[in-house]
Amino acid sequence: MYAPKKIRNIAIIAHIDHGKTTLLDCLLSQAEVFRANEAIPERAMDSFELEKERGITIFAKHTSLFVEGYKINIIDTPGHADFSGEVERVLGMVNSVLLIVDAGEGPMPQTRFVLSQSLKMGLNPIVILNKIDKPHADPAKALDDTFDLFVELGATDEQLDFAYCYASATGGYAFLNEGDPHENMQALFQLIIEKVPHPPGNLDLPFLMQASTLSHSDFLGRQATGRILEGKINKGDPFTAIDHSGHPTKHKVTRIDGYLGLKKIEMEEAGVGDIVSISGAPEIMIGDTLCDPNHVEQLPSIELGEPTLSVEISVNSGPFVGRDGKHVTMNKIRDRLIHEKRSNVSLRVEEVSGREDAVRVAGRGELHLSILIESMRREGYEFLVSKPQVILKENREEPLEHVHIEIPEEFSGTVIEELNRRKGEMQNFHTNENKITTLEFLLPTRGLIGYRNTFLTVTRGLGILTSIFDSYGPFRGEIAGRKNGALVSLSQGRSTGYACFNLQSRGTLFVKPGEDIYEGMIVGENSRPKDLIVNITKEKQLTNVRASGTDDSLILTPPTTLTLEQAIDFIQDDEFVEVTPLHIRLRKKYLKENERKTKSRSS
Repeated sequence: MYAPKKIRNIAIIAHIDHGKTTLLDCLLSQAEVFRANEAIPERAMDSFELEKERGITIFAKHTSLFVEGYKINIIDTPGHADFSGEVERVLGMVNSVLLIVDAGEGPMPQTRFVLSQSLKMGLNPIVILNKIDKPHADPAKALDDTFDLFVELGATDEQLDFAYCYASATGGYAFLNEGDPHENMQALFQLIIEKVPHPPGNLDLPFLMQASTLSHSDFLGRQATGRILEGKINKGDPFTAIDHSGHPTKHKVTRIDGYLGLKKIEMEEAGVGDIVSISGAPEIMIGDTLCDPNHVEQLPSIELGEPTLSVEISVNSGPFVGRDGKHVTMNKIRDRLIHEKRSNVSLRVEEVSGREDAVRVAGRGELHLSILIESMRREGYEFLVSKPQVILKENREEPLEHVHIEIPEEFSGTVIEELNRRKGEMQNFHTNENKITTLEFLLPTRGLIGYRNTFLTVTRGLGILTSIFDSYGPFRGEIAGRKNGALVSLSQGRSTGYACFNLQSRGTLFVKPGEDIYEGMIVGENSRPKDLIVNITKEKQLTNVRASGTDDSLILTPPTTLTLEQAIDFIQDDEFVEVTPLHIRLRKKYLKENERKTKSRSS
């Protein structure tokens, strides 16, 4: 057990793709956490399958490394604003944060939230200007912009006098001043040891800890993770858990887990400053206090931001139900969502009034909800997802997003026009010498739903759009939905090349020949505003007369394959996304009366 003065607790915060996870890989490697012959995975801390696929950190993770007799506990935090609920809880465990800033891009919007929370908690950040070896790097400007951001967020004089260094995570080096050798990360290690205060607390006082994050083990049940604030605890010791209502329950420590590199390690005892997971309280929740049974004390509960977006998840009622998924009943789906809520506290699960086949799930944003949906489909669940709806306050206030956009100058007029149509309010406009326009808008969360795909199309993939929750404000009126209608199948069967060829002039198809289709399934986007009922299963009639051009090959445009997020963005209020382990389909909630008449006439 390390003395508190020999412990440093830090969290790493950064905007997406500013090199946070790569820097962590470098620190772990140079601290000799791994064996000489051990295979080290790239982006080692991103252990969740979806994190590796998408290149983002979703869940906060803990690790420890040892340098010159010091124990450095590091928490890797998510960079996307939708997972800020993960971040809020871990800041109470650390005594400083490492703010990683791209030396070329400077501080970006999604750095603001975590940094502002850190400053409010009185933490003194250390700034790392990363990617210093890139051709476009401008560390002086990035440093100035970072200082301006600190001022804007209300930093104190002490916080404005922040320590900083330059680094290249891919090159494996950090340095303090120009002319210093580019050898290793030793300069950063020394900065952490010198500038990060040791955790407060006294080993001789009664044990005290707060559950900041939760994990679950099939063998040990729920585990509470947090920093020990006072005293020490041993395996087998009794302790008292106090929930948010102040109700105490008595328990016994069955296991203490610490962290080393990528692994959890069992510990016999832990003391002040240690970040550990304690097993033994099966009903422990985020914010609950763990304390000595003879000195019962409740700590203030952890305040978390409210969800801003919700979807309804319901039983798949389509004709293909059960083809792909193992778990298709509402009981299974509800149990899985409740299990998720126990550890993902920024999620909210509610019953839908008057419906037994649906639940409402609320989260921080589209990505937050889509990650949960994607995880469930990979576990064999099958269900329907409705169009996302923003959560309004009682006085009809709605959530507003701070939107930061960088685009080539020629696309700025189109983007501004569309965001104005979506009730956006421009806050800033700037074009640099490279003809890159930076826009900042205050936009209703409703206005962002379904816009990201349009944005990528109109900017030809050259635009960057990021957003973060700003505040609640007055309801800004109705926002027009999708401009184009859908191509809806009128029959069940298999799509044919002949039908696809004849329909591709009507719009954009989402299916290819040979796919299973059912009545009411959306097979494409119409090029006109209204929905169009189509027969995509129609086959070419065979005759015994050979005509000129009959045997020509059909040239088909490749279909557009929607990702889960794109599908959720695309649908309207009268449509569903059908999610199965193998397919993402779109469908109408019902066939309208005139559509049924169209079908009866065509048959």
